[in-house]
Amino acid sequence: MAFDSTIHSILRQPDLFVLPGNHAYAKDFQAAGGSVKAQHSGHFVFYGSSGRRILMTDPKGHALHECAWEQGPTDEERLHSSRLQLDWGRWVGIKPGHITYETKINLAARPGWENVTKDDLRTMAARAMNVSIETIRFFYRDEDIRIDARGEATIRQRKDAFYILPTGGFEQTIFMSCMTAMHWERIDYLPVVELFLSLLPGTGSATFELIRNLYDDQNLHNPVPLRYRGIPPYPSDGAFHLFSQFFTPSSHEGVDPRTVFLDPAHSERVTWLPSEQYPLRYFAPADHLGLTVLKGRVVKATLSNDSAGLSYFGAKPKGFPPCGRSVGATNTSLLLQDETHQIEIQPDESWGITDQVSSQNVPASIPSWRSVFPRDLPHVSPVDAYSAVLLYPEDERIIGEAESQPFIFDYIDDYMEENLGLAQAVKAAHHILIGGCDAALGTCLRLSMGKDYTVLYRWGNLAQKQAQVLWNQCNSIQRWELLDTVRFVSYEENFQVSLQKSYDLIYFSWLFEHFAHPQSLRDMLNALAKTLTPGGLIVTSGVPLLQELAMQLGLTVLQAESVRELPTFRLHQAILQKAQLFPDLMVYVLAK
Repeated sequence: MAFDSTIHSILRQPDLFVLPGNHAYAKDFQAAGGSVKAQHSGHFVFYGSSGRRILMTDPKGHALHECAWEQGPTDEERLHSSRLQLDWGRWVGIKPGHITYETKINLAARPGWENVTKDDLRTMAARAMNVSIETIRFFYRDEDIRIDARGEATIRQRKDAFYILPTGGFEQTIFMSCMTAMHWERIDYLPVVELFLSLLPGTGSATFELIRNLYDDQNLHNPVPLRYRGIPPYPSDGAFHLFSQFFTPSSHEGVDPRTVFLDPAHSERVTWLPSEQYPLRYFAPADHLGLTVLKGRVVKATLSNDSAGLSYFGAKPKGFPPCGRSVGATNTSLLLQDETHQIEIQPDESWGITDQVSSQNVPASIPSWRSVFPRDLPHVSPVDAYSAVLLYPEDERIIGEAESQPFIFDYIDDYMEENLGLAQAVKAAHHILIGGCDAALGTCLRLSMGKDYTVLYRWGNLAQKQAQVLWNQCNSIQRWELLDTVRFVSYEENFQVSLQKSYDLIYFSWLFEHFAHPQSLRDMLNALAKTLTPGGLIVTSGVPLLQELAMQLGLTVLQAESVRELPTFRLHQAILQKAQLFPDLMVYVLAK
């Protein structure tokens, strides 16, 4: 299209071209060989001199994603890096193939190892992972496998890395997640992001927005069917829903594609072709608004200055949207409804809203997620609220206290279910104290009548997010009275007061600094033991010293395991092979 005033106005905006390799386009886009296409929706796509997409903006010029390309070893351009703007204004980045792991196998001890081929190794891997040899061959190319003259096989695995970009570029990065390496220059499969619980809100949809747009660039005339591939496969309802927003599934077996997809052994049999329409995003910085529209209907609205860290969604035919927050639209207004509070925003014609839909009011008789905080809500900034996810190091740095908790309490949850006596004790527990387990509340806290939960939270943003999760659980079963069984209070302000009650079951997680002070550790464990009813249980993290202290206090050690050996942590190490825990971190089940 011609370079009209709109394009010139967009190009005058700062920080559009941030990535290395794109700086020349910021200086003089036309002189650098750039071109622009306007989409039917009014969005603009900016291409570099080679014809590769380097930027996409909404109709007002607000950036959705930026891509930087580099020359590959075979002279084909490959994606060097990409950054994506999330609905609430945060930028995240993708570094293709940035994580590389090597596995070494000694074949020399096997008779006839000299005859072992790369396909033999692939066959072994396919059996071990229960996937097809074609899937293994797809991810492990000949250049990823090497067998030397001494019989040592080296197998390399590459992954794309996701980073939080606090400044909008890669000058500062915080590792967030990873996925199997994509062929970005020729999209040929659909991936699932690993460590999906570490993703900032909106990362998945922004990533698939990029995937769909690159796919469209590369398949202008004859769309190529795609399949989901994973090593190993992790199909889920969430993945199916995300894929379905941008691609249409089909199964040639006459079976519901979702049913086929959710079977890990058959997930890749579902084929995906581009959907006729997909969600379109818009930004309105003056209103702190990120908006998603599909087929003329508003499906999602996000306010970047919202300390709840929650989006607003379209009304549901049954129940309510997450946390009762809904978005509606009239001819003159965009309406964001949260409990009794409504925000009205003047819509822009460029957003393409054609459907008038009402927001959904939650009756006053239904308690808010905020009701589980009987005193004050935690003080949480909007950025911290949206960033309430667990982030794990990609290198050998020690995994933090909060991030270590799921390994411990998820394992114990499974262990107790397999142990009839412990399972019955947990089921019979009425008064339950959960201290500092903010990152594992989904495991420790099971809503049920007849329970009384006291939650001492350390991290306000994680506690707030868990309170919202509880509300959504009640929403799914229409049992709002279950919220009355839970109270969240600050650990710092209420620890001593909470110990004045008695508990049948205690979940407790220590800060690592506690382990350096044996006397303090003993005093706190003694205080917990005194509040425990006879026959009660304490499930806790610890170090070997804690076992000695527990026995001195007359507690019985029912279970003691090194977290390093737990299957929950082993699974994490299969994704991030360099993962390291706090030295000698243990999990204990103690009985009084």
